[in-house]
Amino acid sequence: MIDRMEKEVDMLVRHLQVLRLVIANEPIGIVRMSNETGYEHHKVRYSLRVLEEEGLIEPTSQGATTTDQTSGFVGELDTKTTEISEQLDSMRLENTGENVQ
Repeated sequence: MIDRMEKEVDMLVRHLQVLRLVIANEPIGIVRMSNETGYEHHKVRYSLRVLEEEGLIEPTSQGATTTDQTSGFVGELDTKTTEISEQLDSMRLENTGENVQ
C-alpha cells in the first residue's frame, strides 16, 4: 500500500513539473519538456494527457498551452497540498502513539 502511494506521489510530482514548464514556456513541446525534465517522452506524453483531461492544458500545433482553468488550479494548489501534508503528519503522529488534538 505504501509503495503504491509513493508511486502516485512521484507521478503527481511529474505532472506538476510538466504543468510548471507549460506555464513558464507555453507553447512547449514534448521533446523540450523531456530534455528539460529528464523524463522519457512517453512519461511526458502521459502527464500531458492527464493535464489535458483535467482541463489544465490544451494541445496546439506549436505545443501545449494553458487554459482558463490553470490559474485557478495553481491558486488552490498550496492550500490543497498543505491540507494533505497535515493529514499525513496526523497519520505519522498517530503511529507513534502520541495523541493529536
